[in-house]
Amino acid sequence: MRILFKNIKELVQVREGEISFVSGAEMKILPSIKNAYLLIEGDTISDYGKMTDCPDFKVDKIVDASDKIILPTWCDSHTHIVYAGNREGEFVDRINGLSYEEIANNGGGILNSAKKLQQISETELYNQSKVRLEEVMQLGAGAVEIKSGYGLTKEAELKMLRVIKKLNQNYPIEIKATFLGAHAVPKEYKNNKQAYLEMLVNEILPVIQKENLADFIDIFCETGYFSKEDTEFLLKEGQKYGLLPKIHVNQFTSIGGVEVGVKYHALSVDHLEVVTDKDMDILKNTKTMPVALPSCSYFLSIPYTPARKMIDLGLPLALATDFNPGSTPSGNMNFVVATACIKMKMTPEEAINAATINGAYAMNLQDKVGSITIGKKANFILTKKIHSYASIAYLFGSNVIDSVYIDGKEM
Repeated sequence: MRILFKNIKELVQVREGEISFVSGAEMKILPSIKNAYLLIEGDTISDYGKMTDCPDFKVDKIVDASDKIILPTWCDSHTHIVYAGNREGEFVDRINGLSYEEIANNGGGILNSAKKLQQISETELYNQSKVRLEEVMQLGAGAVEIKSGYGLTKEAELKMLRVIKKLNQNYPIEIKATFLGAHAVPKEYKNNKQAYLEMLVNEILPVIQKENLADFIDIFCETGYFSKEDTEFLLKEGQKYGLLPKIHVNQFTSIGGVEVGVKYHALSVDHLEVVTDKDMDILKNTKTMPVALPSCSYFLSIPYTPARKMIDLGLPLALATDFNPGSTPSGNMNFVVATACIKMKMTPEEAINAATINGAYAMNLQDKVGSITIGKKANFILTKKIHSYASIAYLFGSNVIDSVYIDGKEM
């Protein structure tokens, strides 16, 4: 099917040449065409340009986008969409004065989610998770990464990964799967963390490879969870099974995880609420994408990633939701973009670049999504009638999306 979108107020994130991601001052540049047209054929972007140059296409459908903006769908490179139940009780506990760490030490946090997930069936887990996936698609996400990590047993971790695979098979959105068995140390391994890591490597990784259940491997490198040495061990083992590294790092403390990530060519290092000058120097001129999760900072009232300093030093940055039941029960990338502008002092151009092209790179999907480029997937957002793309951040409490197209079809 050929669809022509005409009279587009502004066609945003137009990229002609091959570009994997943008860094530093380049993040302030958001190429666009005003008074534009966009042609899609099937699930692919076929042509675009100025309306004054629009050929007389033979099409099946014409969409008049007068006073509306088109931009690529969001690329959410860090989520935990597959989980069981909720942790509303912990939300109330934090309001009453307990910290995230105190809740975790009292048996809450990740271990709480793991207990719930271990007790439900794969079918029920799928049914709960697909509702969340459908929601983020309506909110403009056209690509997501989904992690395991709320299982913490062989059976439950594999259950999560199989649910992610089923979601990928049943929905048109681009989905990447990450094995995050090292999200926390289960109680039964409390005094023998190395035995747990060896179980992940010896018992789960071979099944992941056999069933093709994951693209990436991740670990929570943080004080009280997994050390720099633990991280190095797991990433090295994961690479033997063809899994690209990603790391949860520097959420509360800086303990050397960024250095390990760069050493093992991690695709991304995520969280980074606490970043030292040394960490930033290590990230310079590498292919490792820093990923900020502003909704997590908002929800937990912890520091925000120092985006302004990082970008001004020439680094790239991606934005993601961290959608999970404990620290970010939201998959709304529009809120993420707004919060990055309001709280992290990113410009709208920087935030949109971080949430599209850089987010795509952080999932190894830069050749498929993340920009309006001929040959890429026809995954894009059609806004309501708005003044400019800055309205996405400015009108932070409003839904400015008219419709979302994934694989050329309106959701």
